[in-house]
Amino acid sequence: MSRLITRFRFSAACVVLAILFVPASTHAQLLGFSDESSAMQRDLEADYDSQLNADNLDEWLQYLTRHPTHVGSPGGKANAEWIADKFRSWGFETRIDTYHVMFPTPRERMVELVSPNRYVLKLEEPEVEGDRTSGITQDLLPTYNAYSADGDVEGEVVYVNYGIPADYDELARHGISVEGKIALARYGGSWRGIKPKVAAQHGAIATLIYSDPRDDGYFQGDVYPDGPYRMAQGAQRGSVEDMPQYPGDPLTPGVGATLDAERYTVEESPTIMKIPVLPISYEDAQPILAAMGGPVAPAAWRGALPLTYHLGPGPARVHMKLEFNWDLTPAYDVIAMLPGSEFPDEWVVRGNHMDGWAFGAGDPLSGMVALMEEARAVGEMVKNGWRPKRTIVYAGWDAEEPGLLGSTEWAEDHAAELQDKAVVYINSDGNGRGFVGVGGSHTLERLANELGDEVIDPQTGISVNDRLKHARAVDGAADVYTRRDRRIGPLGSGSDYTPFLQHLGIASLNIGFGGENGGGSYHSIFDSYDHYSRFGDPGFAYGITLAKTAGRATLRMANADVLPFRFGNFADNVQMYLGEVKQLAESMRTETELHNRLVENDSYEIASDPTKTYVPPEAKEPVPHINFAPVENAVARLEAAAARYDELMASAVSQGLLGGGTGERLNNLLQGMEQRMTREEGLPRRPWFRHMIYAPGFWTGYGVKTLPGIREGLEERAWDEVDMFVDEVAAALNRVSDGLDQAAALLSAAEPG
Repeated sequence: MSRLITRFRFSAACVVLAILFVPASTHAQLLGFSDESSAMQRDLEADYDSQLNADNLDEWLQYLTRHPTHVGSPGGKANAEWIADKFRSWGFETRIDTYHVMFPTPRERMVELVSPNRYVLKLEEPEVEGDRTSGITQDLLPTYNAYSADGDVEGEVVYVNYGIPADYDELARHGISVEGKIALARYGGSWRGIKPKVAAQHGAIATLIYSDPRDDGYFQGDVYPDGPYRMAQGAQRGSVEDMPQYPGDPLTPGVGATLDAERYTVEESPTIMKIPVLPISYEDAQPILAAMGGPVAPAAWRGALPLTYHLGPGPARVHMKLEFNWDLTPAYDVIAMLPGSEFPDEWVVRGNHMDGWAFGAGDPLSGMVALMEEARAVGEMVKNGWRPKRTIVYAGWDAEEPGLLGSTEWAEDHAAELQDKAVVYINSDGNGRGFVGVGGSHTLERLANELGDEVIDPQTGISVNDRLKHARAVDGAADVYTRRDRRIGPLGSGSDYTPFLQHLGIASLNIGFGGENGGGSYHSIFDSYDHYSRFGDPGFAYGITLAKTAGRATLRMANADVLPFRFGNFADNVQMYLGEVKQLAESMRTETELHNRLVENDSYEIASDPTKTYVPPEAKEPVPHINFAPVENAVARLEAAAARYDELMASAVSQGLLGGGTGERLNNLLQGMEQRMTREEGLPRRPWFRHMIYAPGFWTGYGVKTLPGIREGLEERAWDEVDMFVDEVAAALNRVSDGLDQAAALLSAAEPG
């Protein structure tokens, strides 16, 4: 009996599921295409699929991972030149755009436990039999966190769990401060750069970040080389640049990092950490944790190491010394263009980064070789006489790992041109075996579903959408049964879509597969060809599936008669996000009232263990009434305008009413629709982020905050900010509705032609 049948038991339920999982896009007409052009597009995509060859992905991944690939490495430069030569051989107009970015590398790393006993941390990963590149040391970066501060410090250690703001609230209730101490945090719970940022704000003099086996090691499964998970000596490299303020080169915010660009000094940059920070393995973390005293950590804070987790401070005391080279480093972006035959000034930009922390097989090169195979197949079709209607731009980004440097500098350098010409940015960033994952602009949600309904999962033989829907049904997702399209995730940060979507207002998609490939090689020397070919995507079947999915997205955006944006899905998601922030305000009000009552009655103190230190919390400012009416009205207007546009567009396509210049005028209008969702002044404390619907969280890093001005204003209890961004979000949505009204007027006036 199947898993679903076992779960639901009744055959009637299975029939319902079967009906619900019939693909929505079984009709012949594609979004943005007439019947005739749909048939031509399907023939084109069949030809495209026939060109794809998994052997190429295998061969190229072996070649690209033969040496370290980080920005500034000889291997990284060689890879960029080799990839550029490939694009040229496939018929693309190809160049390498060079930017000069601040990328610090270690001169000295030393950490030792000095009391109550002595232990010198190893701070290195071992060579592993069967992993052919794990013994390479030439040009290899050691384990470190880029954009840590220099420092020579010594202090007691405090265990801070994941090191997020809520964890410091818990420590305060135990009477524990990190002032003058070294914070020991475990990876997970938030993006790594949040951990030293919050620690520094609480007075810590340094931060160590380790991978606990509960989150990333033997607790999850067999460790490498027997399985995919992180071994005891493995450590997670990564950037701690304060990207929620702005990504890219920390010295040149808002402008491309050309040689003549005006620059901050290192000391002036707000995104470089002010305290030293270093990643360590759980083998190196264990002696420190074992030497700690103080209260026993809360149950949710305890990892999987064989010891009692204590909070400190002390008696564990650590000496830590870090020193870095603070040099400008060239970053090489590969840009390959295929001019469009009808609309050369409308660009479809498709990118994946090339740089890794070590060998970068899974992250990012598994995605890069899929992109290359897309481009090679497109090149073959061009040689056979086909040309896209719009210009296709393939990009291999350098310096993504330190903080999206390559893509951000290019986007900032070409900002005006991109806002004028780019119709979409399509991103990938690594790949693996498992389920489809799509995030992005909700105006592209319908297109994402159309693609997912058509691409076949190589393990099950059903569409990648259907496989994901069944998984969501098993996990209890209610909207599987009620909604035509699966929701795509909103985008925060952490990959190269960020400057396009959240700074420039260019509609974006992020596409990848995974969930069944483990993850213990992430940002380690074991992110190698040998690890990836065994555990990541054996046979590269999902690399081909990514090429089919992202390739179709690129080809349809390039060839559509009218750009396939649909706004009903966007309006529906915005309505959901509005409901969430209204519920957040209401729950905060209720929780605040209860909290203050407990404080007033001394309940927290009375309920605590009198033998243990406990500092009761203070009363909170009451939550005022928030007038959401402006944004509620704007959402209602958006829903009506979106429904009218989507209906008129469907009718116009079916009746052949997009000739006579109507389609071109619509495309000009649609191209700038995402920019209407931006605010020139940006978000509070971070004006670089301009999108009013999506942003990375100020305290979550990669994690998204929807309606960020409103949501984070509530979370920060900044009531004036909330009021202001209720109006700003309403204004942005009304600008979208204005554009939809204009588009509807064009469609209403359209005649056959």
